[in-house]
Amino acid sequence: MRVIMTGGGTGGHIYPAIAIADKIKRRNPDAEIIFVGTRYGMEKELVPKNGYEIRYITVSGFHRKKIWKNVKTIMDLAKGNREAKQILKEFKPDIVIGTGGYVCGPLVRAAHKYGIKTYIHEQNAFPGVTNKLLENYVDKVFISFPEAQAHFKKKQKLVVTGNPIRKSFLTSTMQNFREKLNIADREFVILCFGGSLGAGKINSVMVKVAEQLSKIPDFKLFFITGKIHYKSIEEQLLKLNINGKQIQLLPYVDNMHEYLSAADLVISRSGALTVSEITACGKASILIPSPNVTGNHQYFNAKVPADKGGAVLIEEKDLTEEKLMDTILRLKNNKEVLNAMGMASASVGRFDAVDIIYENLEF
Repeated sequence: MRVIMTGGGTGGHIYPAIAIADKIKRRNPDAEIIFVGTRYGMEKELVPKNGYEIRYITVSGFHRKKIWKNVKTIMDLAKGNREAKQILKEFKPDIVIGTGGYVCGPLVRAAHKYGIKTYIHEQNAFPGVTNKLLENYVDKVFISFPEAQAHFKKKQKLVVTGNPIRKSFLTSTMQNFREKLNIADREFVILCFGGSLGAGKINSVMVKVAEQLSKIPDFKLFFITGKIHYKSIEEQLLKLNINGKQIQLLPYVDNMHEYLSAADLVISRSGALTVSEITACGKASILIPSPNVTGNHQYFNAKVPADKGGAVLIEEKDLTEEKLMDTILRLKNNKEVLNAMGMASASVGRFDAVDIIYENLEF
């Protein structure tokens, strides 16, 4: 069995692909699996780290405001199409699975043309442009949220699966990692992160919140800034003379399941994978959707647990130090509400997404 996984850009596209590949490999140890991505996405680092070969094609997104830049985009697309066809001819896959990002387009379209079974997975409640265009070229469209059904035309191809998440998130327990991360039983633990690349607005507000939290006993904050923001935030915290034991600053973590499992409350963006991991772990959260994404899809992702009572949704335009601090203290001081949010979050979580996807593949 030979499989091509394609998807790229952010961890939200790459980690689901890795989870699917791992499932295929567990069920078919002799399966040959390669990934196809771009040289500038996170896949360049994450895929080899998880033990898979990766090949690259040339592709870039269309510019809606700077129209003249689309000349290069069209040239990249033509080159990417040629490269995709060459990879398909050399590797001869039985199936091709796309998990989002511009890189999926050339691979999925070319594979369909060659009569290869093709599939795509849409992580968001509001689908991306690439996947909406590709539904005509695939055998099945896997979607994470039922809310996404309204945005696809080929209803007969849709399968609601949930988001494939790494096995580590499903087997974690809070006590395991609270002990490993040196967290005292009495401490209220907050995990804050802005997605795989970090989030400037969340970081700037959290610096002020961290200053307040450092003065309150029995709080612990794991503040994951994103690599590009880390130095700046570190300098700001040093100037404020903030307790490094109580406020732990991190640029990025690979073992997110450990921190998420140990947390009492999560503050984050609402990328589809993030929401799926939070709800799979049954965590109460404060979700701050990025306003800088196509179709405002992070807002719709956040609404899924928020509408069930599992999350507090704060739009970035409304995010202030005072509002965030008030929300944290309200939840910290009302364990019944916090526990109810955790249960509501868990009711949204899906644990079997990768199994459903595997059962719907035709090899």
